[in-house]
Amino acid sequence: MFKKILIANRGEIAVRIIRTCKEMGIKTVAVYSDVDEESIHVHMADEAICIGPAQAKDSYLNIDRIICAALVTKAEAIHPGYGFLSENKDLIDACIKNNIRFIGPDKRHLEVMGDKSQARNTMVKAGVPVVPGTEKSTNDAEEAFEMAKEIGYPLIIKAASGGGGRGMRIVHEEKEFIRNFNTAKAEAMAGFNDDSMYLERLIENPRHIEVQILADSYGNVIHLGERDCSLQRRNQKVIEEAPCSIISQELREKIGQVALKAAKAVEYVSAGTIEFLLDRNNDFYFMEMNTRIQVEHPVTEQVTGIDIIREQIKIAYGEKLDLTQEDIGITGHAIECRINAENPRENFRPCPGKIETYFAPGGYGIRIDTHIYADYTVPATYDSMVGKLIVWGKDRTEAIGRMRRALDEMVILGIDTNIDFHKEILNNEEFNKNKIDTSFIEKEIFKRE
Repeated sequence: MFKKILIANRGEIAVRIIRTCKEMGIKTVAVYSDVDEESIHVHMADEAICIGPAQAKDSYLNIDRIICAALVTKAEAIHPGYGFLSENKDLIDACIKNNIRFIGPDKRHLEVMGDKSQARNTMVKAGVPVVPGTEKSTNDAEEAFEMAKEIGYPLIIKAASGGGGRGMRIVHEEKEFIRNFNTAKAEAMAGFNDDSMYLERLIENPRHIEVQILADSYGNVIHLGERDCSLQRRNQKVIEEAPCSIISQELREKIGQVALKAAKAVEYVSAGTIEFLLDRNNDFYFMEMNTRIQVEHPVTEQVTGIDIIREQIKIAYGEKLDLTQEDIGITGHAIECRINAENPRENFRPCPGKIETYFAPGGYGIRIDTHIYADYTVPATYDSMVGKLIVWGKDRTEAIGRMRRALDEMVILGIDTNIDFHKEILNNEEFNKNKIDTSFIEKEIFKRE
């Protein structure tokens, strides 16, 4: 097994990876920008190296500095977490050049599945149902405008190398297209250094269902069940659940098998997620594949008892999966609330600043993944998520009750957070009846009087 791993990330995911590494007896190296010097991951790791100033392009997105940090500390592997360089082909090239293992998929997987339009075409050839859309990506607004005429409205513009809702815009009318395309393109370039875009027909008010997979380099592929990630705002997930409690066992098995087919079609290796849209007729369509660990992976861990980071590291080292599909069972129900430093009532305005008081909820079935503490200063430079509150219950009703209790206990003072916003959702009658889709927050929480 690896003796030392560098974590090329920050915040809660860096803490999460360090914890598993410690359990596996692996030394860790943290990297940090100058504004993250007091972040917990810096102090939890066995070694820590400052890799630059606050701006991500000069630190967490700077491949040369990250590789240099790995070489200086003699780290054998790099774990990229999610976001930043987690789906970056240049980082993989740099790792190969310097004899460092990248804990993630091969470059060829990113080339196929990381480019969303190419991934669609690959899935079509594999017999996986996909949402109607463009066969190629483009960064030319006029060319895209002509493509849009063939697809029809409403449609959605997406960054070919995107994720997390960035570089994405919904367009209902032709006259709105050019402006939205250029805005999404600029956002994609800023977030992913790639402004190529593709288009999909918009399936209105679907459920967002995703399947967690694990695949080793010996051809073994399994899935860990599905997650329901339908609670979103601005195409970014807010609350995630596992499993999706509205689908039948027959449909669950069908979606799982299609996810395995998708992974096998590209001979995928590592942890990954196949994402689908589920319409009102229970027809589902491949949307994209995320070739990395995801923010919401803990809900799958809670209902399966499997440490996905541990499995990801073992696969990267070259070990065979010691799990089969028959070993995977789903027990109970898990819910995750993303805790953000933001004000939902002011258009989700980010709220960086010093945390004066922090109290974490506890008790049976509660898990918190976070990097914050009292007196910690949330920087203005990065994503506003400061933690994830995860609960487990024997069923969805119990999990909702436990999450309500946990949110009531949680205290973060000194900055605005979305804790009360989560409470509002958890107390909503339609949410409790499981009548949700990707438009739920807009329709139910911010509905016009």
